[in-house]
Amino acid sequence: MTRTALFWLAILIFGAAGAYAYWHWHNSMHIVQYRTEPLAKGSIIQAVSANGTLNPVVLVNVGTQISGVINKLNVDFNDRVTKNQVLAEIDPSLINAQLEQSQASLANTQASLKLAVANAQRAQELYAQDYIARSELDQAVQALAVARAQVNAAIGLLKRDKTNFGYTIIKSPVSGVVVSRSVDIGQTVAASFTTPTLFKIAQDLKRMQIDTSVAEADVGGVRSGQAVSFTVDAYGDRVFNGKVRRVRLDSTVLQNVVTYDVVVDVDNPEEILLPGMTAFVSIVINETVDTLKLPLAALKFRPNGVTTPQSSKTIYRLVDNKAQSIPVQLGIADGKYVALKSGDLQVGDALILEDLSVDKSKLQTGAKDNFKIKPF
Repeated sequence: MTRTALFWLAILIFGAAGAYAYWHWHNSMHIVQYRTEPLAKGSIIQAVSANGTLNPVVLVNVGTQISGVINKLNVDFNDRVTKNQVLAEIDPSLINAQLEQSQASLANTQASLKLAVANAQRAQELYAQDYIARSELDQAVQALAVARAQVNAAIGLLKRDKTNFGYTIIKSPVSGVVVSRSVDIGQTVAASFTTPTLFKIAQDLKRMQIDTSVAEADVGGVRSGQAVSFTVDAYGDRVFNGKVRRVRLDSTVLQNVVTYDVVVDVDNPEEILLPGMTAFVSIVINETVDTLKLPLAALKFRPNGVTTPQSSKTIYRLVDNKAQSIPVQLGIADGKYVALKSGDLQVGDALILEDLSVDKSKLQTGAKDNFKIKPF
């Protein structure tokens, strides 16, 4: 082989090697890499979140219909009481005086009645013998009727005063627990215009309810009987359960936001949930089990330069380091995942969430371009 042939052969070999090296270098400058998540099966729970307050199912306000000074106080906060148990007593001095006055008034009217009866009988006899005129008989009969009416009125006043005397003893209308006491011994209660509340009694703390406000945008999916889970700050690591009892029709408008009161029944056998606690409620309005779960982030991914209509739902699966589009139909979502109704996907498929590709040559060029010497 001549020197010329060897020369050109060497040039050909070096040229091929250089071309390969450039190709390898250029490919290494642009590495395609995707962040993916394998498709899995599981449950998806669609829920409505809200805050509410724990309250007894039956909370009785015990008041008084008469005014007076609290003379005795037999119960305190958290005491358990039974029906008709004496809670407190009001000083009965004034009521006793009124009662005695009413008794005396009744005795007076009864005496007047006896006299009126005797006068009427005497007038009847005298009129029969023509000793008195008809008008005198009529006056005697009318006086008898007045006397009887006065006796009935006196009896009514006596009954009223006896009833008021009974009101000086405050009794519990139900069996339960005293959750609030608003009076002390020696305090004067006035029942002139409104009935003052002396005690609040929860009938049964083993059964409670949550009064929670749900926005109008979410209340459409809430129904009686739906499962509810909630937490309270006092037991942050524990989840309690309940059930929707009723969605009240009366709405509340606060700062142009319309909400509806949803009442949730709660069992409290340990009585650790206390009235007034704030409950962070999650109402389950829909649930699917053993379904394919698509990450919501996969629905947002689109390869560079690819656009799809808003009405179509498409995700991309990673196959041989390439993004493969898959049309899908979706079901309910829980804020992180959405149920797959239909689509050519299987458990374990790598769903693309994000494009992590980096063009190193641009980064290097950009780094050089950004490096400038500042003049002094």
